[in-house]
Amino acid sequence: MAGKPVIVSTSPGFGKHGRVPDLIAERGWEFITCADPDKPDGGLSEHIARADALVVGLVPVTPETLAQGGRLRAVVKHGVGVDNIDIPACTGAGLPVCNTPAANADAVAELAVGLMFSLARWIPQGHASVTAGGWDRRIGTQLGGKTLGIVGLGNIGKRLAKLARGLGMQVVATDKYPDEAFAAEHGVRFLPLEALLAQSDYISLHVFGGADNAALINEATLAQIKHGAKLINLARGEVVDLDAVAKALESGQLGGAAIDAYVSEPPDTSHPVFSHPNAVFTPHSGADTREALENVGLMVIESLDAVLAGETPPRMLNADALAAR
Repeated sequence: MAGKPVIVSTSPGFGKHGRVPDLIAERGWEFITCADPDKPDGGLSEHIARADALVVGLVPVTPETLAQGGRLRAVVKHGVGVDNIDIPACTGAGLPVCNTPAANADAVAELAVGLMFSLARWIPQGHASVTAGGWDRRIGTQLGGKTLGIVGLGNIGKRLAKLARGLGMQVVATDKYPDEAFAAEHGVRFLPLEALLAQSDYISLHVFGGADNAALINEATLAQIKHGAKLINLARGEVVDLDAVAKALESGQLGGAAIDAYVSEPPDTSHPVFSHPNAVFTPHSGADTREALENVGLMVIESLDAVLAGETPPRMLNADALAAR
């Protein structure tokens, strides 16, 4: 390869945490971050033609992206969810696609617990009351003895299940590929989604985005939940129909909601859900801990090292891509 490799990233967090900046500098890469919020693609179109590898944040990777990236040798997700990457198009172009499974599982699971406490004990509302000069002492509930329903028992869901069991919660789950051994070891019961919704006091979403899970939580499914249950979405924005959530909060069918991911980011806060007093919002920060961002970054570098050395990268999701070269 002539010249130093050019690594282009649409993830604002890649290359900034722990040992990762020093490792990038040691390798002598030309490193470009395309995360300009004023540009629809963060500025990716201005640099993709020179990129030897693309590190992906939330900007979609489409066939049009690949057509502009004539030098690309790999597409690496800075995270787990690859629903914004057109993997068949990458495969057809002979480009390996890699991600970083489990690297941020602890961070996301811990935020889920934090959001459960926020909903159970009215923590954001209490803070707002005191700082405004008030003294609104709301009566909350304890988490011990309650039932947590985990929709998607992957790496994050499993970590959350362990934490919840440690708090004395009952845990039920639904998953496309149920890990019965894990469930038996940790006291988790698998249920169909409808039964999980009906039995859970808290429902935490940890599924991939994309068409298969679009509006998984909608008016019909919210009608099935236990009256007053609380919903947590740390998955993808499209998994939840916010119109239906707003209506369910207003009727009391949904006792609270904590949302971390949105269809468009930042979201349009004129939507009625954002003014409901029983809702809590965070800025897609489930994986935003120093530890998780370093772990994810180290895994990305491992994949980039392999690709640039002409080797098969670890955690490759499309083995057929190499045959297409």
